[in-house]
Amino acid sequence: MRTNLLKPLAAVTGCLALAGPLSACGGSSAASDEKVVTVYSADGLKGENGDGWYDRVFEDFEKRTGIKVKYVEGGSGEVVQRTLREKSNTQADVLVTLPPFIQRAASEKLLSAYAPAGSDQVDAADKAPDSTWTSVVNNYFGFVHNKKELATAPRNWEDLLDGSFKEKVQYSTPGVAGDGTAVLIKAMHDFGGKEPAMEYLKKLQANNVGPSASTGKLAPKVDKGELLVANGDVQMNFAQSKDMPNLGIWFPAKKGGASTTFALPYAAGLVDRAPHSANGKKLLDFMLSADAQKDVSAVGGGFAARQDVKATDANATELAALMKGVEVFEPDWSDIGTNLDSYVDAWKSATGS
Repeated sequence: MRTNLLKPLAAVTGCLALAGPLSACGGSSAASDEKVVTVYSADGLKGENGDGWYDRVFEDFEKRTGIKVKYVEGGSGEVVQRTLREKSNTQADVLVTLPPFIQRAASEKLLSAYAPAGSDQVDAADKAPDSTWTSVVNNYFGFVHNKKELATAPRNWEDLLDGSFKEKVQYSTPGVAGDGTAVLIKAMHDFGGKEPAMEYLKKLQANNVGPSASTGKLAPKVDKGELLVANGDVQMNFAQSKDMPNLGIWFPAKKGGASTTFALPYAAGLVDRAPHSANGKKLLDFMLSADAQKDVSAVGGGFAARQDVKATDANATELAALMKGVEVFEPDWSDIGTNLDSYVDAWKSATGS
């Protein structure tokens, strides 16, 4: 979802994530009872102006517990890869990423079983049966278009093959960005399998600007008219649209079919052998607290993971209207987790990327 350049939330971390290992920030040398918790996360929940859901949650958490949050942001796949590289010298306490990368983290034994307080109110489909991860913010895959240049959003995938979209379409890189990987999942669903999906994406390449490691950077290009269409997700793009008046969210369909989407939640897990495991558990509990969940739509522009939290704010109402009439399907995450590399390789072969 998401950038592949790991970067810190400076106001929270107080040190550069890329300046060296996190031990430079006091990570590995800290006592287990240190008042700190380190979060590796896919981007999208932090506001550009310090007004995102993470900004609110981390600030409130620190005020209530005295525990500082050190935050490192990256692409959905990259934060998992970084956690894997550090397996023998664990730096992160909490990992937040998107499917299928959260499932991959669990399969790589990077996560420790922990059911946060409030997770009993999360739907079974949105958490691991073995409690290795739980969704903290629900979200859905989508596309964005420039409302000024395109008064009506394209309806079909096939519309994007028109010559008027040449060098005006871009989607983030599958296998690196969570939303880019979601493009493959959605295309395979809508076109009925890997081969027809790759055939379509091969055709789309004639209009595609090229790969992008960051999905979040595409929306500003769409708002400015540099692009007409790009991929994204509802939570991130809805939040961005508050400052980008030309940004519109839509859900592509195969010609003759229904508009579809699927859940793409931010899922969180306690990192195995986390240096500050107790603090990681406290933060996970806090993220799923009723108060924090009420802010998911009001502040973050997403959907509460807890089903007993019924938000009635203006954002929640607008989000519900946006999703009206869109069919939601459930991907076979087991298959995707097992075969993701082969799907990404097929995409590379089809597009020459």
